[in-house]
Amino acid sequence: MSSATPTSATPLRRRLPLAGVLRPGRPSDIWFKPALSVVAAVAPPNLILLALGRLDLAMYTMAGSLCALYAHNRPYAARARVLARVVLGMLGGVAVALVTASLTRDAVVLVTVGALLAAVQKVLCDATRVGPPGNVVLTFISSASLFAPQTLGQVPGHLALAAAAGAWAWLVGMAPALLRPTGPERRATAHALNAAAAYAAAHGAGEGRAPAARAAGYAAVQAAWQTLLSLPADGARATTRHALERLVVRAEVALAAPADADPERLRTWARALRGTGRVPRTGDPRTGGARTGDSRAAADELLGVEAELGTRPEPLWHRLLPLAPIGVRTALGCALAGYASLALGIGRPYWALVTAAALYQANLTLTWSRAVQRVVGNLGGALVFAAVAPLAHLGQAALVLCCLLFAFGAEALISRNYWLGTLCVTPMALLITEFTGYQEPGVLITERIVDTLVGALVGFAAAVAVTNRRAGDRVEQAVAAVDRARERAARLLAEPRAVPGALDAAHRALAGALVELRATADAAAGEWWQRALPQERVVRAEQAGHRTLAAMVRRRTDAGAARPDQDATTEDVRP
Repeated sequence: MSSATPTSATPLRRRLPLAGVLRPGRPSDIWFKPALSVVAAVAPPNLILLALGRLDLAMYTMAGSLCALYAHNRPYAARARVLARVVLGMLGGVAVALVTASLTRDAVVLVTVGALLAAVQKVLCDATRVGPPGNVVLTFISSASLFAPQTLGQVPGHLALAAAAGAWAWLVGMAPALLRPTGPERRATAHALNAAAAYAAAHGAGEGRAPAARAAGYAAVQAAWQTLLSLPADGARATTRHALERLVVRAEVALAAPADADPERLRTWARALRGTGRVPRTGDPRTGGARTGDSRAAADELLGVEAELGTRPEPLWHRLLPLAPIGVRTALGCALAGYASLALGIGRPYWALVTAAALYQANLTLTWSRAVQRVVGNLGGALVFAAVAPLAHLGQAALVLCCLLFAFGAEALISRNYWLGTLCVTPMALLITEFTGYQEPGVLITERIVDTLVGALVGFAAAVAVTNRRAGDRVEQAVAAVDRARERAARLLAEPRAVPGALDAAHRALAGALVELRATADAAAGEWWQRALPQERVVRAEQAGHRTLAAMVRRRTDAGAARPDQDATTEDVRP
């Protein structure tokens, strides 16, 4: 499935966009959850250290506490696993950093290790799709740890502090399950319904924003399916899951046939999902409505998306290979930024290193936008720090309270635009450096500004130098793989008595090829210095592949079907 309008080519060179880069968007539906979670995770360890007079150890507890920022959109069973992996990944990075710091004080070696850690963290976070804030927090923690004075004998105790705070962050992240155990899946479904309603309303009014609303609707529906399909298919909550699935199907049908959709009804269902009340019941719309022409073709394509999302994900190492250019960019950019900061005599080269690490997105165009946002946010944040420094210096208690305030503000604002969040992240980072003792604000501000500019300039230059020049070739290969898988599936469907095992294998192969095609096309979009991408072929291959998946689902679930495109029964046909 793709919401893109087919085009025959993409421009060879893309302009560096400025319009809209700093425009604030709507806040996240749950902006307050990560904001409150980080305060709840940071406050107890810091206040305990404050009471003990050991605020100098707060850097290590902050490492574990910041893990509370992750996985807020995931169902709680999946959230428990993701948070545990984030905590373990954080501990691994901190362990490498602390051991390295205890063995050498050579700044060049420390920057090199920090750059390699940043590259590994970036690739693993992207490959596992851990979600925001991604690798940036992990890189900030490990890079700062590299430049903390350390001995081997201190490493176990410091790691124990980070682990204890990480365990507390895990509990904070899981605590909302006690009050609203199905909250994440309800929110994902409601978002899909609202997005479908927005598209139906825009389509009915003939507004120019309808294509953008359609793309947002498809993205919301796909996210809802990914959320629901991560839940167990049986057990105590199976009834709720199946009811939510029917609502997501309603959103799919509204996207496929917006002229027949009732936006207000979709919004009413979305509002009913708030809280813990009964999930609205609705019949499966795939059993009624238009069955011919474009509407049936769209419904087939959407049903195929369900089958695709329900397949087992590809092995991790398959997802790592396409990310090699991003890993090289991150390692090179972070290392060069750190070396440049050292050459300028800046005392904290890890700030430049982290700035470079924060830039790298899925492609070069997005990397440029993030660079602009990072620079503007950091410069503004340095001014905010200058304003609050006199208050924070009233005492260590004031210092801790200011950090908590900025932690809340960062998470409350960052979903609107990255630069707004960094207005609070920057003063918070500067205040954290003062946990070990008072420092001159003017020096801190100067170093932060210089490191930000160095990290952004050098980091982006590295991104331009290490472009994904073979992205177009990989898209062509992925399209060809989908075509081969679809042709094989079509041949099996044409056989009246095809072996079920062969159908299952063909189904998995086609679904996997479609997943790979989408991932490859997304990675290629926005890259520079490459030949035109075959966008029209990508869209057509996705549409044909999803319809073939739909036919295979019907073939497997409707024993009485006389032909692959026969109407579905009232049974839920998702595998």
